[in-house]
Amino acid sequence: MRVRRLGWAGLEIEAGGKRLVIDYVRDLSPLFTGWKPGEGLALPSGRVTAALVTHLHRDHTDASALADALPPGAPVLRPAPGHGDDVDNVTTLPAERELALHRMAAEVVDTWSTREIGPFRVTAVPSVDGLGDPQLNWVVQADGQRVFHGGDTMFHGYWWLIARRFSPFDAAFLPANGAVVDAPHLQPPSPLPAAMDPMQAAAAAEILDARYAVPMHYETEQPDKIAGYVEVSDPEREFRTHAGRRAHVLAVGEWLDLAT
Repeated sequence: MRVRRLGWAGLEIEAGGKRLVIDYVRDLSPLFTGWKPGEGLALPSGRVTAALVTHLHRDHTDASALADALPPGAPVLRPAPGHGDDVDNVTTLPAERELALHRMAAEVVDTWSTREIGPFRVTAVPSVDGLGDPQLNWVVQADGQRVFHGGDTMFHGYWWLIARRFSPFDAAFLPANGAVVDAPHLQPPSPLPAAMDPMQAAAAAEILDARYAVPMHYETEQPDKIAGYVEVSDPEREFRTHAGRRAHVLAVGEWLDLAT
């Protein structure tokens, strides 16, 4: 199995001549002001068998991109819809509408449920979203190797349960930008990160016993974000410091071959 970083939180995973993507997006304009299409992102290297999404924030679920990458009827595995009314779900409704518009074969999956998709065995595992929206993380197994994808989860108490069931991991891809969010519908705002910072991501990698700990969900150049979204200043450097020998930084578009 080999894994390619597609930018932001996007991954392409290849095994047995098949591919799946996780949190693959082409359009980051809902998050980055002045963002140019395709900037800092890579396309999958070929036709995709299935897609996994961690949550329905628009920077993790891009139905237009998925529609172009997947054949008709290909599965898109996703968490449950948001709770409550339209105000509660303001950050998930755009992606919900786009999935319906593009007639994606989206399937809600429960935590700890497993699916067999070609050579891949995928399991939805617990995650905690910093804005209170439903989120899953994913464990993908193929060719005797195991990968973890952390969406943009906060640090939480499920790490040890995930480790007991699946560790060691060949690679753990973990959010590391420590974003603090001041959103209009979430007031008063929290001063704490809504996604793991580099130190927390390194701690999660250690608990998961990851051979390679790969930071994601950050931008090296720190482009302008929407108002109220503030990252740590240098996620890569901080992650290398905290993760030590496990740290393995991938450039956008770069592959990691887990068989070597």
